[in-house]
Amino acid sequence: MNQSIENEMRRILALADGERYHHLRHMMAYHLGWEGEGAGPQASGKRVRPLLVLLTASAAGGDWRAALPAAAAVELLHNFSLIHDDIEDNSATRRGRPTVWKLWGIPQAINTGDAMFTLANTAILRLELPPERTLQAARIFQRACLRLTQGQFLDISYEEARSLPLEAYWPMVGGKTAALLAACTELGALCAGAPPEAQEAYREFGEKLGLAFQALDDELGIWGDEALTGKSAASDLLEGKKSLPVLYGLAQGGEFARRWMAGPLTPEEIPALAAQLEAEGARDYTQETAARLTEEALAALERAAPRGEAAASLRALARRLLKRSA
Repeated sequence: MNQSIENEMRRILALADGERYHHLRHMMAYHLGWEGEGAGPQASGKRVRPLLVLLTASAAGGDWRAALPAAAAVELLHNFSLIHDDIEDNSATRRGRPTVWKLWGIPQAINTGDAMFTLANTAILRLELPPERTLQAARIFQRACLRLTQGQFLDISYEEARSLPLEAYWPMVGGKTAALLAACTELGALCAGAPPEAQEAYREFGEKLGLAFQALDDELGIWGDEALTGKSAASDLLEGKKSLPVLYGLAQGGEFARRWMAGPLTPEEIPALAAQLEAEGARDYTQETAARLTEEALAALERAAPRGEAAASLRALARRLLKRSA
């Protein structure tokens, strides 16, 4: 499946090639890990989202090959968002390499992201399904695009607030992370021709999996092994990110909350503050929340009645995401 995903994405990117636009295609290919210094599997990412599309299509009784355009679409959409996120977050590196904006400047990085977004929408229309199902796939995809942008809007908006209630976390990550994973599994079921109730169960599986994924990502952002995560364990606290552990800690009103509310943190304070946050129960709460959401995701998957080896692969993928260290 993995090589088929890469081949389909290459076919989509070829639509943007041409004598005048070869460098634009190169910038997209660089971000996807195919070209430039340091290119290779490590620079390409895990491709979890397109794999979810194909595994769901197979588990729902369809031919996963028919879902390849949807798999390419969600991965291109995900990477479009990363190109723009890197600009918005002023991130100089991604997957161990300079980001697109760092190499070619912000204006051309915006163009690169926009081109990838357009190609993602082109990809979804390459589905060879009955017209009404292709139209439904496009609706699902566009809803995910909007929710993704809304989640990012909230994430940036929250940067201005020193404190937020814990419940403010879920709309943000529901859009920023869970919406696209929900679209992956819903699209896979749609491509397979699954009945509406099964499509809804698969959609819920993807959404709950996305929420669990983000909760664990937040935990790794504070207490993860820097050698495995590839980023500083101090960055999330130093940048004031409103992650799940932070909002939990603020809700406790303890020593962590008092220091956080007092003003910007210094790098020297981060280790002790992370330890304080853990002592107040934030790490346990985050891990327990991720575990609960994973179980809810797996319960939704069972309601969908998946079949074959793909069903086992979806269950294993959900468990593996919960246990990951990077």
